[in-house]
Amino acid sequence: MKAFVYHGPKNMSLDQVSDPKILKPTDAIVRVTTSTICGTDKHIRNGGMPEVEPGRIIGHEFCGEVIETGTSVTKFKKGDKVAVSCVTHCMSCYYCKRGLYSHCVNGSWLFGYKIDGCQADLVRVPYADNGLYLIPDGLTDEDVLFVGDILSTGYFAAENGGIQPGDTVAVFGSGPVGMCAMATARRWGPSRVVAVDIDQSRIDFALKQKWADYGLNPNEVDVTQALKDFTNGRGADVTIEANGFEATFKAAIDAVRPGGTVSLVGVFEKPQVLEMNKLWIRNITLKMGLVPANHIPRLIDLIKEGKLNMKPLITHTIPLSQVADGYDIFEQRRDNAIKVVLKADA
Repeated sequence: MKAFVYHGPKNMSLDQVSDPKILKPTDAIVRVTTSTICGTDKHIRNGGMPEVEPGRIIGHEFCGEVIETGTSVTKFKKGDKVAVSCVTHCMSCYYCKRGLYSHCVNGSWLFGYKIDGCQADLVRVPYADNGLYLIPDGLTDEDVLFVGDILSTGYFAAENGGIQPGDTVAVFGSGPVGMCAMATARRWGPSRVVAVDIDQSRIDFALKQKWADYGLNPNEVDVTQALKDFTNGRGADVTIEANGFEATFKAAIDAVRPGGTVSLVGVFEKPQVLEMNKLWIRNITLKMGLVPANHIPRLIDLIKEGKLNMKPLITHTIPLSQVADGYDIFEQRRDNAIKVVLKADA
């Protein structure tokens, strides 16, 4: 089969590799029909995640069709159309029982990280009964494509923020994850959602889709002061950092009010400094982590009921055979690229 393989920093190629096989009774083999290129994939490509070993097939956000199941898989059968969680989990270990599915000791964390991923014709899905989700009749791959990662991550970021009705929520980073955080933050009834980014076109896009109510460009305004102006001098009740950059990390902390919450979901390649001599007195809460992807059924229901639609994020759709060009489009933001989708070759 074809697969996009990591051979080391800046060295990835579309190769012919062996088809995956059932290794455990809980496995399923899924024919990938639609996948994406994500920010984490970019970090891997650039050597920012050295844990990824050469020879790894990349990719973790996808939909497909079940073509084979292990003997212990009971919820799915050949021919089922499914969306797939980006993390694998057993549901029975110490961490799974506590809802920390992304730290499952029996799973393998993230597709394309410690196990082979989905930028390929076929993928092995461990613990298939826990990680596959039927695509409802009437919905397409594109409707539910993001539930496995970025939409779940955005929801997780908003959930970690502890948003209360009437809050001001500022999202630092208007990339795909940031926009998913904006869209899902509305489920908690904030009075305003504010998009913060130096790319004005992305702010404008978030405003056009009504995922954000206001946009602030740090190149044009003092973001911290603007958020205080919104809130009678207090600052944002919740800030969400969705970039993984030093500038947005610092800004999200500076902009939150005393007693507020900073929710971090950006992937950081470098250590960050916490100025505890200044922070301890502000009583802020910092929350962070890898998405547990436990809200996929809820997100699919919201999509089915027409209450959530993230398809506008898809700006480019190309065949898997052009995946290398897709990475360049994604990283260079060519033609205002936001999300690049890969379709199975005919």
